[in-house]
Amino acid sequence: MGGMANDGFLPTPESAQTFSLSASAHHTDTQSDDAVRELNKWRQAMQDPTHSQRYAERWERIEAEGDDINGEARAIDAMAQRGSTILDAGCGNGRLAGYLAAAGHDAMGVDLDSHLVEVARTKYPQGRFAVADLADFELRNDNGELMSFDIIVSAGNVQTFLADWERIPALGNITKHMHTESRFVAGFQLARGYSNAQFTADAESVGLQVYQRFSTWQFDPFVEDGEFMLAVLRLKA
Repeated sequence: MGGMANDGFLPTPESAQTFSLSASAHHTDTQSDDAVRELNKWRQAMQDPTHSQRYAERWERIEAEGDDINGEARAIDAMAQRGSTILDAGCGNGRLAGYLAAAGHDAMGVDLDSHLVEVARTKYPQGRFAVADLADFELRNDNGELMSFDIIVSAGNVQTFLADWERIPALGNITKHMHTESRFVAGFQLARGYSNAQFTADAESVGLQVYQRFSTWQFDPFVEDGEFMLAVLRLKA
């Protein structure tokens, strides 16, 4: 398995959560203009009001049929120290963060799709989930401090669903939520228009460094002209 393709917009949830969301201070008018000009692929799909419900139902069918839906989550669990803080950036219906929370991690998921976030909250009550746009968000604790995570993961081709103009801001926001020992893990199909070289350059532009590449979530060796990349990144020294 390479990756499982993750093939509305509510205000910040009230209370009960030990964090708060705010828009990034770096969001610019130019970015706003770009957002009007080019919706990312997921927002385009959400123009169909039934899309998110059908997507969630599809994953319910896959799980009911006995197919493995937790390959990415097991990989992250294997990488993590017990009780790690983990952010699933682009969590969809919550399957990855939900698995990790059940495994004993402090797992949180964020996604721009409010319907899928509600599905995640209902299906995986042990996790924490919030509506947030990766291109423009901050997570803060009750003391107003920017939250950091031991591992941040974007599975299911999240990086390729972003519009071109969103890629660097999203990576920058991920970087803000990392500490010196954090790892960012991103898995996506290279044939979807985001090359290894471009992703690496974008990551370096916000202070990240790719230090491991694989061709599957089972950590098979990376193939330069392959179809899939699993990249592990740290903050630049």
